[in-house]
Amino acid sequence: MRLAKIAVAGSLNMDLVVSMKRMPKVGETVQGEELHQIPGGKGANQAVGCAKLGAEVSMIGAVGQDSFGTVMLKQMESHSIHTRSIAVIEGCSTGTATIMHTPEDNCIVIVAGANGHMTPELVMSHAKLIGEADILLTQLEIPLPAVTAALTIAKEAGVTTVLNPAPAVPLSREILRLVDYITPNETEFELLSGRTYQNETELLDGMKNWEHSGPRLLVTRGEKGTSFLQDGQLCTIAAPKVEVVDTTGAGDAFNAAFCVALAGGAQIRDAVQFAIKSASLSVTRFGAQAGMPTLEEINGLE
Repeated sequence: MRLAKIAVAGSLNMDLVVSMKRMPKVGETVQGEELHQIPGGKGANQAVGCAKLGAEVSMIGAVGQDSFGTVMLKQMESHSIHTRSIAVIEGCSTGTATIMHTPEDNCIVIVAGANGHMTPELVMSHAKLIGEADILLTQLEIPLPAVTAALTIAKEAGVTTVLNPAPAVPLSREILRLVDYITPNETEFELLSGRTYQNETELLDGMKNWEHSGPRLLVTRGEKGTSFLQDGQLCTIAAPKVEVVDTTGAGDAFNAAFCVALAGGAQIRDAVQFAIKSASLSVTRFGAQAGMPTLEEINGLE
């Protein structure tokens, strides 16, 4: 594959993971066991995933003028990701995800912070950068008008667009017309299509209906692998068996690898196969960005 040039428009968060034996009741104080500060955000995760696979990556996003923002910028730079398009918002905090984690469960509180200050105007100021990319990859952890602006710029420039619709929200036909590939998981596809799927026949029917008027569809299905349509038939590529340590960031690893392969000239089946290997390797290590595999690791996976 040739060197991919990818622009990622999306979120940058600091994940604050608090480990504890059980969740507190309302008004209760409990003793925590560990606190981890882990760079995250779907946009940043996917940018790191692309960079670790050898792509030239530009990150379009925003952080606050605080210590978390400084850490996030250094994290991007450590992976040779271009950060000139990451705005530092004065008087604003960097986005955070506070994760309360027990052996049985977790709960998450997200504060958008600087991510919420991503405006169409901010995105449009980097139109040249988007237009020079092979692929634009974006998600839905930044405001929808900013996502729309990025997709519009890319579409007008003839750049391939990939949308990871997470967290899931209803999307208008106007937005979907700007998307070449969309990569929901099973739950997200049910929300987008407005129906549930009980078996493979129903899923095939739903995906055919979707692609009749929507972008090319890849449905990620966890351990089952990923499904897409080829010559009108449902094609599902299974995920390899691995020892799961942490599933955080598996979807981000998939999207990053798919974009790198696609930009390198791979056909959709080969790109999906490559992406599944990346996602499978990512869950064998703790942490979304730390778990992103290298090209050598993917090529070494049977």
